[in-house]
Amino acid sequence: MKLILKLIAGILAGILFGLFAPDVLVQILITMKALISQLIGFTIPLLILFFVTSGIANLPKNSGKLLGKTVGLSYLSTMGAGAMAYLVAGQVLPSMLHSSAEVSEAARTLAPLIDLKIPPIMGVMTALAVAFIFGLGITATNSEHLRKLSDEGRNIIELFLAKVMVPSLPFYIAGVFADMTVKGTVFSTLKTFTLVLVLIVVLHWLWLTFQFISTGALLGRSPLKLLKTMLPAYVTALGTMSSAASLPVTLRQTQENGVKKPIANFVVPLCANIHMSGSAISITSVCVAVILVTGNATVPSFLEALPFIGMLGITMVAAPGAPGGAVMAAVGLLGSMMGFTEAMIGLQIALHLAQDGFGTACNITGDGALALWVDKFADDAVSTEPETATAAASSEQTA
Repeated sequence: MKLILKLIAGILAGILFGLFAPDVLVQILITMKALISQLIGFTIPLLILFFVTSGIANLPKNSGKLLGKTVGLSYLSTMGAGAMAYLVAGQVLPSMLHSSAEVSEAARTLAPLIDLKIPPIMGVMTALAVAFIFGLGITATNSEHLRKLSDEGRNIIELFLAKVMVPSLPFYIAGVFADMTVKGTVFSTLKTFTLVLVLIVVLHWLWLTFQFISTGALLGRSPLKLLKTMLPAYVTALGTMSSAASLPVTLRQTQENGVKKPIANFVVPLCANIHMSGSAISITSVCVAVILVTGNATVPSFLEALPFIGMLGITMVAAPGAPGGAVMAAVGLLGSMMGFTEAMIGLQIALHLAQDGFGTACNITGDGALALWVDKFADDAVSTEPETATAAASSEQTA
C-alpha cells in the first residue's frame, strides 16, 4: 500500500510540475525518467536470464507427472486468461477510448537535459533462450555450481529491484506524467486509467468464474461454495499485494475445499510462483489501452498478438514476487514484440501498479482452483494403480 500511495504522489507531482513548474524543473524530472528507463531496459534481460534459469533448475524433480500437470495447468490458465483479456479489451476499449489520444494544439515537447544510453548486454529473446538452455541443462546434469550461480544471480537482481528499481518508480512515473502534462494528454489519460481499471477487475472475476465453474463441473460440486471458501485468500492478497504473504491463508482455504494436505503443500507454493492469470489479464488489457491512448488507432489482431501472449505466459515464470514484478518481467516483451516506446512502457507500468493487488488476488484465488484439479488427477492416478496391479496378477495366474 505504501508503493500505491507513492505512485499516486508521483502522478500528482508530475501533473503539478507539468502545469506550474519552470521548464528547467520539468526537464530535470524528465531526465530522471529517461535515466530510470535506460536502467530498466538494461536490467530486464538479466532479470529474465537469472529468474527463468533458477526457476527451471529448482523445480522439484521427484514429483514426476504431478509436477508436469501442475506446470501445464498453470501455463494454460495464464495464457488462456491473457488471450481472453486481449480479445475482450480489443473489442471494448476502442469504442470507450476513441477520443483519448487527442493531443492539445498547445502541446509542447521538452527534452531531457542528459541523453545517457545504457545498452543491455543481450536482447530479451536471447536471454529467454539462454535461460531455457541452462535451466534444462542444470536439471539434466544436476550441476550444483551452475544452480548456485543462477540462484545467487537471481538474489542479486531481486535485491536490486527491491532497493533501487521499485523505490525509483514513483520518480519515473512523475516524469512520465510531467511529460504528458506538457504535451497536453494527461487528463484524457487519467480518464483512460479509470475505465481500464474497472475493465481489468471485471475480467479478473470473469476468469475466476470460469475457473471455478469448470472445477465444479469436474468435481460435481458447487462452484459458488468453492469460490466462497477461497474469498479470505482473495482479500488477503488484495491487501498485501503479495502471493508469498498470502500463502498461509491460501493453503488453509485450499485444504478447506477438500484438497489433501500433501497436494496443497506442493501445488499452492509452486503456483504462487508460476501461475499468473490475473497478471496476464492486467498486462494484456493495459497493453491494448496504451496502444490506443498513445494515438495508434490500430490494435494488432488476436492472431498477430498470439505469439506475444504465448511468450508472456512463459515469462510470468520469471516474474519476481515483489509488487510490480510481473510487469517488470513483461517490459522486454512489450518492447521487442509489441513495439512499445519508452513513453508507452511508462504508462504500462503506472497502470499495472495501480491495480497490482487485484491481479495478485486473482492469481492466488485461481491457485485454489488448480489445486483441486491436480488433486483430482492424483486421485485418478492412484485409483487406476490397484486395477492395473490386479489385472497383472490375474494374467500371471492364468499363465
